[in-house]
Amino acid sequence: MIRHKGITLADTRQAWRTLETSHPPTYYLPPDDVAVEYLSANRHRSLCEWKGQARYWDVVMGDDRIEAACWSYIEPTADFAPIAGYFAFYPEPFDHCLVDGEQVMPQPGGFYGGWITSREAGPFKGIPGSRFW
Repeated sequence: MIRHKGITLADTRQAWRTLETSHPPTYYLPPDDVAVEYLSANRHRSLCEWKGQARYWDVVMGDDRIEAACWSYIEPTADFAPIAGYFAFYPEPFDHCLVDGEQVMPQPGGFYGGWITSREAGPFKGIPGSRFW
């Protein structure tokens, strides 16, 4: 669940959990379980060698804009077709990001969007010296 400023931005039991080398999990949430009315397209794009081109979204709540707060793959590679149109959120800018009721810690480093709970063991990419892991 993702809550910010008293508003539930996402709440699901249907997320796709992805794991990459040296990363904590990233969760991709179905659009039906995301308050998409708070999302605004951002021009930023990135390329993942496994999933394809990511498109970024701002979260806009009144006068508050969190730029590139989440991303999605509109047309992911064939291996990641199930996450097409799903949203993954960076946990850092939000008041509450929970997995099974536990507050998550954000993955270190500004680029990465992993969610760390007590069930994960690091070290994780993003800490100093991990650039070429």
